[in-house]
Amino acid sequence: MYEYEPEIEDKELKKVGLELMFMTPEKCEKSEGVTAVELAKMVNLPLETVKKKLNILKDAEVVRVKGMNPKYWKFDEYNFQRMDEHDEIFKLLCSFDDVDFDRYFQY
Repeated sequence: MYEYEPEIEDKELKKVGLELMFMTPEKCEKSEGVTAVELAKMVNLPLETVKKKLNILKDAEVVRVKGMNPKYWKFDEYNFQRMDEHDEIFKLLCSFDDVDFDRYFQY
């Protein structure tokens, strides 16, 4: 099971999770997903922080990883939709109060 502190909103985890959640094929160079290095640049966070957050999301089964070197990360919509609505990761990724959707979509 993943370790997550529900008392403190993890803004970095949310940032990484939402970036993957709203990742469109146009934003990915590869159909397999995005590397941690690419993702770190997108969310403007240190690579080590992004890797830790990706592993939390992987343990929660909301992201999939493919490959070894490099690893490609992709959001798992199927598993996310089947999460318990009381799960802290689910609630974090569904909390859109402070989300700027212009970051993810071109209108």
